[in-house]
Amino acid sequence: MQHPNKTTPPDKDLFFKSTDANDIKLGQLVSSNQNYYAKCKVVLLGCPQDEGVRRNNGRPGAAKAPDRIRECLYKFTAPDGLKAGEIFDAGNTLVGRTLEETHDTHESIVAQFIKDNKRVIVLGGGNDISYPDCKALSKTTKKFIALNVDSHFDVRENKQRNSGTPYRQLLEERILEPTLFYELASQPFVNSEKYRQYLGGKKVPILTLAQLRKKGLDKTIMSILKSKQAPAIFWGIDMDSVRSSDAPGVSASYPTGLTAEEILSIATIAGKNKRSRILEITEVNPIYDIDNRTCKLAALVVYNFLKGAVG
Repeated sequence: MQHPNKTTPPDKDLFFKSTDANDIKLGQLVSSNQNYYAKCKVVLLGCPQDEGVRRNNGRPGAAKAPDRIRECLYKFTAPDGLKAGEIFDAGNTLVGRTLEETHDTHESIVAQFIKDNKRVIVLGGGNDISYPDCKALSKTTKKFIALNVDSHFDVRENKQRNSGTPYRQLLEERILEPTLFYELASQPFVNSEKYRQYLGGKKVPILTLAQLRKKGLDKTIMSILKSKQAPAIFWGIDMDSVRSSDAPGVSASYPTGLTAEEILSIATIAGKNKRSRILEITEVNPIYDIDNRTCKLAALVVYNFLKGAVG
């Protein structure tokens, strides 16, 4: 549902309509009509803010991402078997005067969706929203697996929360169980030894990009999900985990990283697993994108997740 005073409705112009009756687009099947909420399986929610990125001395622009991702997503051909109304677009979280106020609003919205037994796709915005997203999930599910697919650990020791602090907050507040929290695809040149030691002291599993590839990315993630018994899974996908040739428009880009094919494979695994409750995509920065390359890839992440989720 759309929450009065908490969300802004999605722009109707984003819901692309095909003129070909044999090629139905996602924009024609996704609904923002409140009457469809009760029966929908998946809810999509944007959080158009980059205050956390600014606080972390990153380059702003991620606030523009949710609608730009929607614009790409709703032009894709609808997956086979998807029915009208199975996906509900709840619009965007209303951005408050402070990051903390936005987080509180966002958390309350996501918590309601989870309580209503919906699978939630969150489009950021900065990676700081992992804090309210995981906190929202913890309201109904105390024990859950959380995977941070990211070049960065995001456990910075700052007094003021920002895009680099969410998982430290979650660990310190015991919202995340350390042995059920996985740092995936990290790269050594953007993470200090101090933060590696912090995670090690908490017994948080770290699998670097190199280790994931050596062990086999799909095989490793499937093994994690099979071995860990928890009723829910949170997927945090920071698009700066993808190499800049495939995703140039992010808050912090690097020439090395996951390939487009690898990040889409992760999204497919996430969608097919019925325990997956939240898929969060963050740090897309349209200002620095090239030919919508990153926005299209983020949209494809959502698309691959949906194919599994509604199949």
